[in-house]
Amino acid sequence: MRLSGKKVIALVDEDFEDLELWYPIYRAREEGAIVHLVGSEKGKTYMGKYGVPATSDYAYEEVESSDYDAILVPGGWAPDKLRRYGKVISLIQEMNKAKKPIGQICHAGWVLISAKILSGVTVTSTPGIRDDMENAGAIWKDESVVVDGHIISAQRPPDLPPYGKAFCDALAGK
Repeated sequence: MRLSGKKVIALVDEDFEDLELWYPIYRAREEGAIVHLVGSEKGKTYMGKYGVPATSDYAYEEVESSDYDAILVPGGWAPDKLRRYGKVISLIQEMNKAKKPIGQICHAGWVLISAKILSGVTVTSTPGIRDDMENAGAIWKDESVVVDGHIISAQRPPDLPPYGKAFCDALAGK
């Protein structure tokens, strides 16, 4: 499998968009990646917007970006919570500096905005945060999936198949 040996952080918090968390996780795992769910508390079960649970393997403070090859940020309302944690912002900034794949979908762009890594980066998101993305210096495109180097972005759940593929391609180094 092309992602054997690759390790991915999947950030989680309450009210994540169920499909936007689980689809990319399963897609990466299908290709052999190890994906750890990382939340504010280790072993805590977080509930998605539609009631699908996700239990964290680790707490934010327990992981280091140097131990991982990529990071996934789900959409939903979780990004508004995720961006309030200094360790989450540090993980995103460190992954960005190391040019490791960063996957973000829907409202997940808020986390990248708070990490201040979008200046001059071409991205997409839910149209509802387009102004936020552009005000952070991003070049926003009304496309289902946008890849700009190591940053892979998508708009909504219907875009999950091409988003999952693009993320896995980036993680595989293609």
